[in-house]
Amino acid sequence: MSISIRLSRGGAKKRPYYRIVVANSRSPRDARIPDQMASDIPLLPRDSPERVKLVEDRARYWLGVGAQPTDRVARFLDAAGIKERAARENLKKGEPGEKAKSRAEDRAAKLAEAEEAARAAEEEAKAAAAAPAVEEAPAAEEAATEEAPAAEEAAAEEAPAAEEAPAADEAPAADEAPAADEQAEG
Repeated sequence: MSISIRLSRGGAKKRPYYRIVVANSRSPRDARIPDQMASDIPLLPRDSPERVKLVEDRARYWLGVGAQPTDRVARFLDAAGIKERAARENLKKGEPGEKAKSRAEDRAAKLAEAEEAARAAEEEAKAAAAAPAVEEAPAAEEAATEEAPAAEEAAAEEAPAAEEAPAADEAPAADEAPAADEQAEG
C-alpha cells in the first residue's frame, strides 16, 4: 500500500475547492480521506495568503512516513518551504506536432516557388527594358505582315465552301419531291 498526498475536489460546478489530503494511492479522488492537511481555493488571487492553507506539522509527518506528493501538491509544499522540489523542464512543450511541421514545410516550399517566379518576372522585365525599343517596332510590323496573308488565305478557303452550301440545300429538296409524288399516287 502506497500513501500519496494529493488533491481532493469539492465545491460546486465552476466553483472548485480543493483539499490537500493523505490517502491510499489506489482509492478514488473524492473517497473518504483519513487525514486532511491543507486546503486550496483557486478562485482567490495567487498572492493571497488565504488561497492555500497548509498544516505544516501534518505535512512533515506524512512526508517522514513516506507519503509521496503529486506534482501539484509538491509545488505547494515547495512554495511553503516544507519540501524542496527539483525544477522540471518540458523541452518538447513548445515543439510543434508532425502535421504542423509538414504544413510549415509545404508553406516554405510555396514561398520559395513564389520568390523564384517573382525573380524570373523581374529578370524578364529588366531584359525587356534593356532591349532598345527600336528593335521591337520592326518585329511588330513583320508580325502584322505575316498575319495579313494568313487572313487572305482563310477568306479564300471560306468562299468556295459558301458556294457549295446552296447546292447542298437544293439536293435534299429534290429528294423530297419524288417522295411527295409517291404519297400522292398511293
